Amino acid sequence: MKSGMVEKEGFAALVLRLRAEGISDLDLLTAVEQTPRSQFVPPTLAEEAYSSRSIPIDCGAFMEGADLAVRLLYHLQVKPGHRVLEIGTGSGFTAAVMGRRAERVLTVDRYRTLVTGAQARMDALGLRNVVIRQADGVNGMPGEGTFDRILVTGAFTAMPRFYADQLTHGGSMIAPLMVDEENCLMVRLTKMGSRFEREDLFPVPYLPLVPHIAAAM
Repeated sequence: MKSGMVEKEGFAALVLRLRAEGISDLDLLTAVEQTPRSQFVPPTLAEEAYSSRSIPIDCGAFMEGADLAVRLLYHLQVKPGHRVLEIGTGSGFTAAVMGRRAERVLTVDRYRTLVTGAQARMDALGLRNVVIRQADGVNGMPGEGTFDRILVTGAFTAMPRFYADQLTHGGSMIAPLMVDEENCLMVRLTKMGSRFEREDLFPVPYLPLVPHIAAAM
């Protein structure tokens, strides 16, 4: 089957699954459709690009299954004009989708290999408002101003209250939180004054964040 047909059929199947979950945000789905997911997975796994399974990528990392990736973006609610911070670039797929909606996306990863690969994909798609850096994002990106939305894809072991200073008033972040040694829950934290309002969303399979940039990759 030709790659274009695989892309179209994969996206159509994903939309059907998302609608069954109640996710039918046309602007978001359009941004996903405009971001060919098969370009973000290893070539040998192109036919799995739109599956719900996680996909291994370089540096021992994984990218979320398509369903989870879009579900996260649906709950993040990125709007035109927003400044977004993402901790954990991975393949760059979620950053690329957000780049089609936001004014600016700053995404960071501890692995130079992943940063380089994601940058090449952004260049190929012409997404110049997505800035990619190799950085230790455990404490966010202090000194970069405030953001309207923050997406984190590595788990915190305690409430990341220090992120409050990096959010605008009314801004929100979505991040995994370890609720015990084995279970992880995606939560939405909305900044109200100097505190967070917490909303528990759904269980996720993320591992705790690892500090420091990677030395070898």
